[in-house]
Amino acid sequence: MSNSKIRFRFLLILASILLISGCQQEKGSPSGSTKDGVFIHISNGTNDPHRVLMALNMAAIMAEDRDVLVYFDVKGVEVVLNNAIDLQFGHFTSSMTQIKKLLDKDVQLLVCPGCLKTIGKSEEDVIDGVQIANKDAFFNFTKGRILTLDY
Repeated sequence: MSNSKIRFRFLLILASILLISGCQQEKGSPSGSTKDGVFIHISNGTNDPHRVLMALNMAAIMAEDRDVLVYFDVKGVEVVLNNAIDLQFGHFTSSMTQIKKLLDKDVQLLVCPGCLKTIGKSEEDVIDGVQIANKDAFFNFTKGRILTLDY
């Protein structure tokens, strides 16, 4: 199956979920209730700065009132290396500036250990504050529901 067909099916499923959840009446929640989480998946790197910077921007927006976890894999690991290019595109703030702001907000930034290994890199090659991913982190970053955004 081609990548475009896979992406189309994924977007169709995501749109259906968003439509269904948007049609449900939102109930007010008492102060101090559990926050929902947003899992942002970045699999693109220097090959598509627009996607990377949009994802980082969404992470910052969502972190204002949600629990956020940003996961870098495949080409995305390039973005969080010590010697990474500071990506710039359009009106977006550069990648390094956005990463620093997210870390300052205590947003969890995780990188795939297998993808690092594939490009001959290790934990020592990753920006301070970015953590090596483990499966428990994917479920423990929030107590609420989890919405996923994929870039």
